[in-house]
Amino acid sequence: MYLAIKSVKPTPDYHLILTFENGEVRQFDMNPLLDTGIFKELRDVAKFNTVRISFDTIEWENEADLDPEILYTNSVPMIKN
Repeated sequence: MYLAIKSVKPTPDYHLILTFENGEVRQFDMNPLLDTGIFKELRDVAKFNTVRISFDTIEWENEADLDPEILYTNSVPMIKN
């Protein structure tokens, strides 16, 4: 079972701040993917910033997307202050 993503916020350093349906806020580093396939287009910050919620996961305007399980498994919890 996977957790749906409820919000996404891109950061200038190619990270995504993700809020999952269980309330967890986690950070996902996109940098390792920016040399691969369709994700190369996201090196353009304007394109990277087009990320949005699509169904239970995220998608960019170039139709790149990522599975919510991958996003959860490969992200790290945000430290609460």
